[in-house]
Amino acid sequence: MTIDSTPALEPGRQIHTLDELSPEQVDQVLELLAEADRVDGMHAVSEQGRLYLRHGRREGIRHFLLTVGPELRGYAQLEDTDPIEAPAAELVVHPSHRGRGHGRALGSALLAASGKRLRVWAHGGKSAARHLAQVLGLTLFRELRQMRRPLNPLDIPEPVLPEGVTIRTFVPGQDDTAWLAVNAAAFSHHPEQGSLTQRDLDDRTAEPWFDPKGFFLAEKDGRLVGFHWTKTHAEEQLGEVYVVGILPEAQGGGLGKALTAIGLRHLAAQGLPTAMLYVDADNTAAVTVYERLGFATHEVDLMYRTES
Repeated sequence: MTIDSTPALEPGRQIHTLDELSPEQVDQVLELLAEADRVDGMHAVSEQGRLYLRHGRREGIRHFLLTVGPELRGYAQLEDTDPIEAPAAELVVHPSHRGRGHGRALGSALLAASGKRLRVWAHGGKSAARHLAQVLGLTLFRELRQMRRPLNPLDIPEPVLPEGVTIRTFVPGQDDTAWLAVNAAAFSHHPEQGSLTQRDLDDRTAEPWFDPKGFFLAEKDGRLVGFHWTKTHAEEQLGEVYVVGILPEAQGGGLGKALTAIGLRHLAAQGLPTAMLYVDADNTAAVTVYERLGFATHEVDLMYRTES
């Protein structure tokens, strides 16, 4: 959520709610996001939100275009795909048009569309976003940390795999089903990661950044038991611990730590100066592991929700 929540009237403001955007509308939103990213120094909409934006109609996804005359001045996305959790949203106002109440207008539209059951991300946790959350009657309930560490020098211990475990890299088309099953089991508690589908996997493997050589699978007795999927942000010169997942029955034996080290060594070998990752602040076990591997908190994303 990247906005300026100052309440003010804007003649001619309209909010259009759509299940699917035209290619021209997608381009307009991407231009708005690029400008917001440039000014704010961070992404206003997550990777998942951008995939929903660019890859056509998705069940449960709605797009909100805030216009004044022919100009697009704000964008919001509502994801209503979780059978239990309230719908989740992200929103952004063009940096040149903040201070006119557009953020509040988008937030109110999201509340109405969700039946006042809403979760909203505030990327970077900026003060304007916190104020808008208060205005909309939302309360903080989740903190997602972005942690970083230098990759040179990579002063971490040699990875030690549990007995009988071997490592190989992902083969698209061959490993999809097994990976989706392990991912679902490893993240059954996680509202976003654990619900990934074949289409979600296909969307990611079609991205320019995807490299199967950086997608490590751990096997034991011919069965997939864990993985570390890395990602490279070429423009920012960042390597990412994209996702590390371990089957519940394989946890506690050091496999996660070993897979993390293997992935970090791969990223360092690409000549990248810095590694990053995201982790929930209340996942103290994972935060402790990453801190011991030299990671420190770089910034935070906050999620707010309605009380009901």
